[in-house]
Amino acid sequence: MIRSADPAVAPTVHPLEDLVRMDRIPHIWCPGCGTGSVFTACLTAIKQTGIPYDQFAMVSGIGCSGRGAGYINIDSFHTTHGRAIPFATGIKMANPKLNVIVFSGDGDLFAIGGNHFIHAARRNMDITVVCVNNLTYGMTGGQVAATTPHNARSSTTVMGNPETPFNLPLLAYAAGATYIARWSMLHARDLADAIAAALRRRGFSFIEALSPCPVNYGRRNREKAIDTLRHYQEKAIIKNGAHPAELDMSDARGPILGNFLDIEKPTHDEIYKRMYRPEEG
Repeated sequence: MIRSADPAVAPTVHPLEDLVRMDRIPHIWCPGCGTGSVFTACLTAIKQTGIPYDQFAMVSGIGCSGRGAGYINIDSFHTTHGRAIPFATGIKMANPKLNVIVFSGDGDLFAIGGNHFIHAARRNMDITVVCVNNLTYGMTGGQVAATTPHNARSSTTVMGNPETPFNLPLLAYAAGATYIARWSMLHARDLADAIAAALRRRGFSFIEALSPCPVNYGRRNREKAIDTLRHYQEKAIIKNGAHPAELDMSDARGPILGNFLDIEKPTHDEIYKRMYRPEEG
């Protein structure tokens, strides 16, 4: 609730206030960080579905975006580093009727948690994974991550990253995901619509959300938050239906954004029920 300095003006209720633990505001995210915008898109998507809030659960791991589970006003779990997906898998298997969201970062999901990601996608677990990709370990000092661009500087690659980063949509595709999208936090409406579409469907859904980290990534690479946003605005290529093999983060062009894959195949819940509980139909 936002109160005016003028006592005669009635307080304004934010349209997403019912989904936020207001006692924990203000949030801890740095000025210029895009995590708050991605979190807002996720809340907007939840509201768009029209599904009752008590039919959702959010799980996050360790990292800047991991705080999202602490701010959302639904059942939520802030778990150990890299283990958000196993917790989400357990929740879904215990109560298959829940809509389970994993809201975490590229380091948590694709470095220490990478093995869990590929096996959840392989099983086609009916969960929605939202990855806030800021290209670095933002919370713990700006170390090189599995998504840090080649030649980019980090606290552990001060002369530039010698490695090739993951193409996250391609990794999700190869592992068996059935819904894949990538948007930036600047494309807030498209991002919210993609998350809402993922929540309405069955199967393992993956949405990559590109997001600036001006403090621990931008500072080392001489890139301000406004520079990153300008890059998203001027250089991004919208290409719905693009094959994931085309989606590497190339220095030669801007990021390719869009909704890339939406297919149907049996979920882990359905296969488990058919094999082990056929009497339940």
